[in-house]
Amino acid sequence: MTESNIGLLRGEQRNNWIRLRTLILLRWVAICGQITAITVAQQLYNLQLELGLCYIAVGISIVGNLIAIFVFPENKRLSEFENFLMVLFDLLQLAFLLYLTGGLNNPFAMLLLGPVTVSANVMGMRSTVILGATAIILVTLLAQFHLPLRTEQGFILRMPELFVFGNWTAIIIAVMFMGAYSQRINSEIRSMSDALAATHMALSREQKLTDLGGVVAAAAHELGTPLATIKLTSSELMDELEDRPELQEDIVLIREQADRCRDILRDMGRAGKDDLHLRQAPLSTVVNEAAEPHMYRGKSIHFDEGPEEGGSFQQPTILRKPEIIHGLRNLVQNAVDFARANVWVETSWTDDAIFVRIMDDGRGYPPQMLGRIGDPFVRRRRAESDRKARPEYEGMGLGLFIAKTLLERTGGSLRFVNGTDPSQSITDDPERRGAIVVVRWERTKIDALKGENPVPLGANQPFEY
Repeated sequence: MTESNIGLLRGEQRNNWIRLRTLILLRWVAICGQITAITVAQQLYNLQLELGLCYIAVGISIVGNLIAIFVFPENKRLSEFENFLMVLFDLLQLAFLLYLTGGLNNPFAMLLLGPVTVSANVMGMRSTVILGATAIILVTLLAQFHLPLRTEQGFILRMPELFVFGNWTAIIIAVMFMGAYSQRINSEIRSMSDALAATHMALSREQKLTDLGGVVAAAAHELGTPLATIKLTSSELMDELEDRPELQEDIVLIREQADRCRDILRDMGRAGKDDLHLRQAPLSTVVNEAAEPHMYRGKSIHFDEGPEEGGSFQQPTILRKPEIIHGLRNLVQNAVDFARANVWVETSWTDDAIFVRIMDDGRGYPPQMLGRIGDPFVRRRRAESDRKARPEYEGMGLGLFIAKTLLERTGGSLRFVNGTDPSQSITDDPERRGAIVVVRWERTKIDALKGENPVPLGANQPFEY
């Protein structure tokens, strides 16, 4: 996956997410609520309000909504800056209404949390911080400067100073907490959504390669018979046309081209595997296929296979799923990236389970990151020595997340440890002291001959398009 795609997935180029009509609808709800509150306060409770200024403030919102409805198209989506301006306007309009209606003595002062929460959910950190700071400044000003609420008899409705201070403190804390909480939760949701999208893209690519191999194998199989017929017929014609050399040369050319087509299809068939291999393969074959792209990157990859104690000596045949191949490939890539010189890939099995262990002789996982391995977009500050050794590497944890997600989808469970950990019992080889990952499947999950998903026997079925 390219760096630009990663940047897009991580939200560095996100814009035009929020529909203008959504904010217009929310603003109509706020306008109705403001008009209702003003009317009830004036008619039912006979509070003396600056009705002219209050209705001017509400009217500005109404005019803004009408302009947005008639000027912009219905499917208009707001960029972050446009969304920021909309929310900032709502925040200032609400603060002006509160100034006209008692400031923090007005119980509706808590509504100032609304714009901050909205910004934290749909905008970036900078916009959220600016709106949060603006809200804090407005709340502080409203605590000191506002028009008093007066009853019909002229009495001023005012809370004790201690309660006003309590309201100010509560709103300030709520602004910071709700903003930080919403921003953090939304960031986690976006990261997970982006990582799952990247996983889907990786799996889709692997599935296309598998399908391509199937098409190649089917072509090699189906064209084999007519090519053999052409070759046989040309051989017979060569014998019959011995007395006509000018025609015999054409027959020789036809036979040579048939042999060339046979060789090409044989090579393509070898790349695409045979028909049975498209659906199932021995465990070691699937593991070797997963590791193949990283076998010539300057590190030695060693393969070892064998049954666990008490297991059958016959190697299991497993489902050749794109999820398994791509997941193991990412784990091998991570080991090759961080190994000094050697990577070991061990496969073993029992009657009930199948294991794949990938180990290297590198530095191992950072101890402080062990609990977060498999989380998407995990960055850590790299040591200066690491930067010199691998200046081009900028890992984000996405590869391990994809591997973990895909392998768990097939029923596997993953365990990440360091070879230097004295409590681990996976290996006691002093060379294999780097990172270790163990993938374990219940045999019934991926065994191609028995269990939950056995490959059906019989004639090959044609591809459906």
